[in-house]
Amino acid sequence: MNILSRLPLSVHYFFADWLIYPIMVYVVRYRRKIVARNLRLAFPQKTEAERQQIAREFYHQFCDTIVETIYGASRTNTELREREIFENAEVVNNAAKEYGGCIVMMAHMGNWEWKASCQQWFEPNITELNVYRKLKSTSMDDLMLSVRSKRDGLCVEKQRILREMVRYRAAKHPIVLGLIADQKPRPEVTRTWVTFLNQETGFLDGGEMMAKKFNYPVFCLHVERPKRGYYVSRFDLITITPQDTAEGEITTAYAHMLEQNIKEHPALWLWSHNRFKWKRTNEM
Repeated sequence: MNILSRLPLSVHYFFADWLIYPIMVYVVRYRRKIVARNLRLAFPQKTEAERQQIAREFYHQFCDTIVETIYGASRTNTELREREIFENAEVVNNAAKEYGGCIVMMAHMGNWEWKASCQQWFEPNITELNVYRKLKSTSMDDLMLSVRSKRDGLCVEKQRILREMVRYRAAKHPIVLGLIADQKPRPEVTRTWVTFLNQETGFLDGGEMMAKKFNYPVFCLHVERPKRGYYVSRFDLITITPQDTAEGEITTAYAHMLEQNIKEHPALWLWSHNRFKWKRTNEM
């Protein structure tokens, strides 16, 4: 892994284009039916040719994410900072210092693994906490923790995150909590349903619950890819006063902001995730 990651990014992209992509799309046919179905549901107004073009671009992006994650494992903070840019990090720095912490809700957009490099954009006295779910494979879990923790951000299992937040608050140590918030919750535990990409879709509300509990400002991470190997992200404010919002208001706002980001850059989202599997009535 370490030796492979030291290869130039151009070599990684060669493998992505000429090895990983053909195997994934034409040999394994990785979730091609799910991708096609998701795109039909999300973009009924587009032609089949347009949806197929998005699918091709998505698979290329997905392959790039795989090799970029390997490449990034041995890059210095300075090197990765040039490729993963957070253009207005000062708003998060200021919010974390003023309120003791803030919450950033993000999605599987672009290279989500590189988002662990956020820490280098924050001031030294601010700690980035990333919520993660332990993988079933111990070896894979160890590998992903190693990659995600390389940039000084801390990965915390979701069962422990509240205790960690309380501990940092008691120590008066400001934090930025990063949450991947576009997974699908099971319908029986879903409290917030949103019309998202033309579908009634359930959203996790953990970010909203923690924001209200600690009264931390909430941001949505908007992601763009100006060119291959470079990402520009922006922190868009959802609310500075979460305890003044209605139930589901923060989660709904996040869903709408994510939807707009996806419409602007559809190939960047993880279309292979079976996002629209469950409905409110649990109909398949």
